[in-house]
This record gives sequence, structure tokens and C-alpha cells, in this order.
Amino acid sequence: MAYELYYWAGIQGRGEFVRLALEAAGAEYVDVARQSGGEQAMMRLLTSEGGERVPFAPPFLKLADLLIGQTANILLYLGARHALAPADEAGRLWAHQLQLTIADFVDEIHDTHHPIAGSLYYEDQREEAKARAADFVKSRAPKYLGYFERVVERNNAAKGHLVGAELTYPDLSLFQIVAGLRYAFPRMMERLEASHPRIVDVHDRVAAHPRIAAYLASDRRIAFNRYGVFRHYPELDEAKRRRTIKQ
Repeated sequence: MAYELYYWAGIQGRGEFVRLALEAAGAEYVDVARQSGGEQAMMRLLTSEGGERVPFAPPFLKLADLLIGQTANILLYLGARHALAPADEAGRLWAHQLQLTIADFVDEIHDTHHPIAGSLYYEDQREEAKARAADFVKSRAPKYLGYFERVVERNNAAKGHLVGAELTYPDLSLFQIVAGLRYAFPRMMERLEASHPRIVDVHDRVAAHPRIAAYLASDRRIAFNRYGVFRHYPELDEAKRRRTIKQ
């Protein structure tokens, strides 16, 4: 039975973290909203047809009568089901903890271009976004990337992985973080990558995984654009530099 993935059509967003896990597992799935009538079907599950356990928002995953919401929760399920997480309880909890930290990072990335409200256009909060992005470039991104660099370094099981000796879903998600930041903040990443080689190694290993490489080369991989979590606005990538010059 194929999984049904529900997420907005036309953007990677948080749904991409789930797509990467499904692709790495070689799982059969349908990206529902990208099909005719798919977004309407998604909205029905969020309202009248969702039953007792209605998800708050996409992404969510459906398999038969099972309906799972929240990105990290979906990955917790897929990780155990498709050997994308450690088999022992401590390892599974550690992988989940890393994924929750990645979720926090994703929220901060999103808030660089929507610092006031998601209901407002970027153009309605441009100046606030510059201030938020300046702090992100200067402090928050280096703090998160430095943390994951140390996690990879301290993983004694294998180089190039966050958890254990094999590919896990946090590796896939870290790949997406690096790829997304390269799109959204290319100047920042050009400066930071030299001091975070282990994170770059995780990215490169995931990109070279046969199933992921095939996915990235296919039309199933939606291109980065200005409608998702990772958005490239040159003025935000330059926020730190401009602020430094002004001072």
C-alpha cells in the first residue's frame, strides 16, 4: 500500500524533509497535492474528513487508517519502519531529539523573511526582516551549524553521519538544511562552510546516495523558490555586511 503525503503543491517547505525520507527508503508514495484535486483532498482531511485526530497543518502522512502530522513525528514513524533510525531506544530518542532541533532551526530560517507574521507579505515586513536576518547571519545560523558540526564530530560510530554508522533521517534533514541555506544565504554559507566541513560531508554523502541522487535529478524534486521556507532575498544575505559597514 502506498503512502499518501499531503503538502502544498509547488513548494518544498517542510514536506521536503518527509519526501527525502520516503525517497531514501525506496517507499512507494503519492504526493497528493501535486495531482488534480489534491489540495482540495488535503483540505478535507484538515476539516470534515479528518476524523478524531485531525492534523493542525501539512505536512501529514496517511497510510490506510493511520494519519500522522508534524514533520518530526512523521520521520519518527518512517525511521523505525524503514531502518532510517537506530534500532535501540536510546538511539531512536537521540535521532528524534536532533530532528526536533532541526525543526527549531527551520522555524528560525523561516522567520528571517517573515519575522512579524506569516499572514503578511515579505514586502510588508522588509525592514524587520533585514534586522532579523542580520542576527540570523551573525549569531543564530553559526550557533546551529556549530552544534551539528560537533554532533558529527563526536559520533564515534562513523564519519559523515549524525547518528550511528548508517544513513538516518536526521542526516537527510541536515542535507536539506545545507542545500536550502546555500540557496537562501549563499554569501553566508560561503563564509561558514570552510569552518563546518563535517556538515558539508554529511550533505555530500546524502547527495551521493543512489536513491537520493536519482530523486534530485528527477522532476519529483521541486526547485527552491520564493514561496517555501528557504527564500533568497539578496538584501537579507547582505544584512550583516551592510550593518557592519554602516557602523
